[in-house]
Amino acid sequence: MPFTYIIQCADGSYYTGWTTDLEARILAHNQGTGARYTRGRGPVKLVYREEYPDPNSARKREWEIKQLTRKQKENLIRC
Repeated sequence: MPFTYIIQCADGSYYTGWTTDLEARILAHNQGTGARYTRGRGPVKLVYREEYPDPNSARKREWEIKQLTRKQKENLIRC
């Protein structure tokens, strides 16, 4: 199943993405082979995830989350 996720980098910043294999994607971020943004900002930890029935829904939600402010993302993570 596709997921939209938020990870927190070692520097405290957040990264939002989507994937069909969440465990492998987090591992890739921590190995420095994930997104360019997370390279050099590891280790990362998963702080939020949502599951979707199809990749298009996950990508749409990723875009929506990326439009949020840091405070709004923190509120989402707390829920």
